[in-house]
Amino acid sequence: MTPHFAIKLNALALYSIAAILLGAFYFQIALDELPCPLCLLQRVGFVALAIGPVLTLRFGPRPWHYGLVLIAALAGAIIAGRQVLLHIMPGDPGYGSMILGFHFYTWAFVCFVAALAASAVMLLFDDQFYPTAALPVPGAFEKGAVFLVLGVTLLNAASAFLECGFGFCPADPVVYELLQAPRS
Repeated sequence: MTPHFAIKLNALALYSIAAILLGAFYFQIALDELPCPLCLLQRVGFVALAIGPVLTLRFGPRPWHYGLVLIAALAGAIIAGRQVLLHIMPGDPGYGSMILGFHFYTWAFVCFVAALAASAVMLLFDDQFYPTAALPVPGAFEKGAVFLVLGVTLLNAASAFLECGFGFCPADPVVYELLQAPRS
Protein backbone atom coordinates (compact mmCIF):
# COMPACT_ATOMS: atom_id res chain seq x y z
CA MET A 1 0.00 0.00 0.00
CA THR A 2 1.42 3.34 -0.97
CA PRO A 3 1.48 6.29 1.45
CA HIS A 4 -0.80 8.15 -0.96
CA PHE A 5 -3.45 5.40 -0.80
CA ALA A 6 -3.14 5.22 3.00
CA ILE A 7 -3.75 8.97 3.20
CA LYS A 8 -6.88 8.63 1.03
CA LEU A 9 -8.16 5.84 3.30
CA ASN A 10 -7.54 7.99 6.37
CA ALA A 11 -9.50 10.83 4.77
CA LEU A 12 -12.36 8.39 4.14
CA ALA A 13 -12.17 7.40 7.81
CA LEU A 14 -12.55 11.05 8.77
CA TYR A 15 -15.62 11.41 6.54
CA SER A 16 -17.08 8.30 8.21
CA ILE A 17 -16.46 9.73 11.68
CA ALA A 18 -18.03 13.04 10.64
CA ALA A 19 -21.08 11.18 9.28
CA ILE A 20 -21.51 9.33 12.58
CA LEU A 21 -21.24 12.54 14.59
CA LEU A 22 -23.60 14.36 12.22
CA GLY A 23 -26.11 11.51 12.57
CA ALA A 24 -25.99 11.77 16.34
CA PHE A 25 -26.32 15.53 16.10
CA TYR A 26 -29.32 15.14 13.79
CA PHE A 27 -31.10 12.95 16.37
CA GLN A 28 -30.30 15.52 19.02
CA ILE A 29 -31.59 18.54 17.11
CA ALA A 30 -34.32 17.23 14.78
CA LEU A 31 -35.80 14.62 17.12
CA ASP A 32 -35.08 16.50 20.35
CA GLU A 33 -33.17 13.56 21.87
CA LEU A 34 -30.58 15.01 24.18
CA PRO A 35 -27.57 12.74 24.67
CA CYS A 36 -27.00 11.16 28.07
CA PRO A 37 -23.53 11.31 29.69
CA LEU A 38 -22.51 7.95 28.19
CA CYS A 39 -23.70 9.16 24.78
CA LEU A 40 -21.54 12.26 25.15
CA LEU A 41 -18.55 10.10 26.08
CA GLN A 42 -19.12 8.02 22.96
CA ARG A 43 -19.05 11.19 20.89
CA VAL A 44 -15.76 12.07 22.56
CA GLY A 45 -14.56 8.60 21.58
CA PHE A 46 -15.42 9.26 17.94
CA VAL A 47 -13.60 12.59 18.07
CA ALA A 48 -10.59 10.79 19.59
CA LEU A 49 -10.76 8.31 16.69
CA ALA A 50 -10.20 11.23 14.34
CA ILE A 51 -6.87 12.23 15.88
CA GLY A 52 -4.89 9.43 14.22
CA PRO A 53 -6.19 10.08 10.71
CA VAL A 54 -5.71 13.83 11.08
CA LEU A 55 -2.09 13.24 12.10
CA THR A 56 -1.67 10.90 9.13
CA LEU A 57 -2.98 13.55 6.75
CA ARG A 58 -0.61 16.12 8.24
CA PHE A 59 2.57 14.07 8.73
CA GLY A 60 2.08 10.95 6.64
CA PRO A 61 1.39 7.40 7.83
CA ARG A 62 3.07 6.37 11.08
CA PRO A 63 2.39 3.26 13.17
CA TRP A 64 1.73 5.31 16.27
CA HIS A 65 -1.11 7.16 14.49
CA TYR A 66 -2.88 3.82 14.17
CA GLY A 67 -1.97 3.08 17.77
CA LEU A 68 -3.86 6.21 18.82
CA VAL A 69 -6.86 5.00 16.85
CA LEU A 70 -6.65 1.59 18.53
CA ILE A 71 -6.62 3.18 21.99
CA ALA A 72 -9.53 5.51 21.15
CA ALA A 73 -11.54 2.66 19.59
CA LEU A 74 -10.95 0.42 22.60
CA ALA A 75 -12.05 3.17 25.01
CA GLY A 76 -15.10 3.94 22.86
CA ALA A 77 -16.04 0.26 22.64
CA ILE A 78 -15.84 -0.04 26.43
CA ILE A 79 -18.08 3.01 26.91
CA ALA A 80 -20.61 1.89 24.28
CA GLY A 81 -20.50 -1.68 25.61
CA ARG A 82 -21.29 -0.37 29.09
CA GLN A 83 -24.39 1.37 27.77
CA VAL A 84 -25.45 -1.73 25.82
CA LEU A 85 -25.19 -3.75 29.03
CA LEU A 86 -27.25 -1.18 30.93
CA HIS A 87 -30.16 -1.81 28.54
CA ILE A 88 -29.78 -5.52 27.86
CA MET A 89 -32.58 -6.79 30.10
CA PRO A 90 -35.76 -7.98 28.34
CA GLY A 91 -38.42 -5.29 28.41
CA ASP A 92 -35.94 -2.44 28.75
CA PRO A 93 -36.92 0.12 26.08
CA GLY A 94 -33.36 1.41 25.76
CA TYR A 95 -32.37 5.04 25.40
CA GLY A 96 -33.29 7.08 22.35
CA SER A 97 -34.57 6.15 18.93
CA MET A 98 -33.59 3.06 17.01
CA ILE A 99 -31.78 2.91 13.68
CA LEU A 100 -32.43 -0.28 11.70
CA GLY A 101 -33.52 -2.03 14.88
CA PHE A 102 -30.61 -0.99 17.09
CA HIS A 103 -30.02 1.98 19.35
CA PHE A 104 -27.27 4.47 18.57
CA TYR A 105 -25.03 3.10 21.35
CA THR A 106 -25.21 -0.39 19.85
CA TRP A 107 -24.19 0.99 16.47
CA ALA A 108 -21.44 2.96 18.22
CA PHE A 109 -20.11 -0.28 19.69
CA VAL A 110 -20.12 -1.89 16.24
CA CYS A 111 -18.34 1.15 14.75
CA PHE A 112 -15.66 1.17 17.45
CA VAL A 113 -15.00 -2.55 16.91
CA ALA A 114 -14.83 -1.92 13.15
CA ALA A 115 -12.30 0.88 13.79
CA LEU A 116 -10.22 -1.54 15.88
CA ALA A 117 -10.22 -4.04 13.03
CA ALA A 118 -9.53 -1.44 10.33
CA SER A 119 -6.57 0.01 12.23
CA ALA A 120 -5.13 -3.42 12.85
CA VAL A 121 -5.42 -4.24 9.14
CA MET A 122 -3.79 -0.92 8.18
CA LEU A 123 -0.83 -1.78 10.41
CA LEU A 124 -0.23 -4.90 8.32
CA PHE A 125 0.77 -2.82 5.29
CA ASP A 126 4.19 -1.56 6.29
CA ASP A 127 5.04 -0.17 2.83
CA GLN A 128 3.03 2.93 3.71
CA PHE A 129 5.51 3.78 6.48
CA TYR A 130 8.52 3.96 4.15
CA PRO A 131 7.70 6.47 1.43
CA THR A 132 9.98 6.29 -1.58
CA ALA A 133 9.11 9.83 -2.63
CA ALA A 134 7.88 12.96 -0.95
CA LEU A 135 4.44 12.67 0.59
CA PRO A 136 1.65 14.21 -1.45
CA VAL A 137 0.34 17.55 -0.29
CA PRO A 138 -3.19 17.08 1.09
CA GLY A 139 -5.74 18.16 -1.48
CA ALA A 140 -9.27 19.47 -1.15
CA PHE A 141 -10.62 15.97 -0.37
CA GLU A 142 -8.29 15.52 2.60
CA LYS A 143 -8.57 19.10 3.86
CA GLY A 144 -12.35 18.93 3.58
CA ALA A 145 -12.36 15.84 5.79
CA VAL A 146 -10.30 17.57 8.48
CA PHE A 147 -12.41 20.73 8.47
CA LEU A 148 -15.66 18.75 8.49
CA VAL A 149 -14.58 16.73 11.54
CA LEU A 150 -13.35 19.89 13.24
CA GLY A 151 -16.64 21.70 12.56
CA VAL A 152 -18.80 18.81 13.75
CA THR A 153 -16.62 18.48 16.85
CA LEU A 154 -17.09 22.15 17.69
CA LEU A 155 -20.86 21.88 17.18
CA ASN A 156 -21.04 18.87 19.48
CA ALA A 157 -18.89 20.59 22.10
CA ALA A 158 -21.11 23.67 22.03
CA SER A 159 -24.29 21.61 22.34
CA ALA A 160 -22.81 19.59 25.21
CA PHE A 161 -21.95 22.84 26.97
CA LEU A 162 -25.49 24.14 26.44
CA GLU A 163 -26.89 20.86 27.72
CA CYS A 164 -24.75 20.47 30.82
CA GLY A 165 -23.70 23.99 31.65
CA PHE A 166 -20.92 24.31 34.19
CA GLY A 167 -22.08 21.36 36.30
CA PHE A 168 -22.56 17.66 35.87
CA CYS A 169 -24.63 16.42 32.96
CA PRO A 170 -28.01 15.04 34.02
CA ALA A 171 -28.41 11.25 33.73
CA ASP A 172 -31.63 11.64 31.74
CA PRO A 173 -31.44 15.09 30.12
CA VAL A 174 -34.65 16.76 28.99
CA VAL A 175 -33.58 20.42 28.59
CA TYR A 176 -30.55 22.48 27.73
CA GLU A 177 -29.43 23.80 31.13
CA LEU A 178 -27.95 27.05 29.80
CA LEU A 179 -31.07 27.85 27.77
CA GLN A 180 -33.37 27.65 30.79
CA ALA A 181 -34.80 30.80 32.29
CA PRO A 182 -33.04 31.72 35.55
CA ARG A 183 -34.76 30.36 38.62
CA SER A 184 -35.89 32.89 41.18
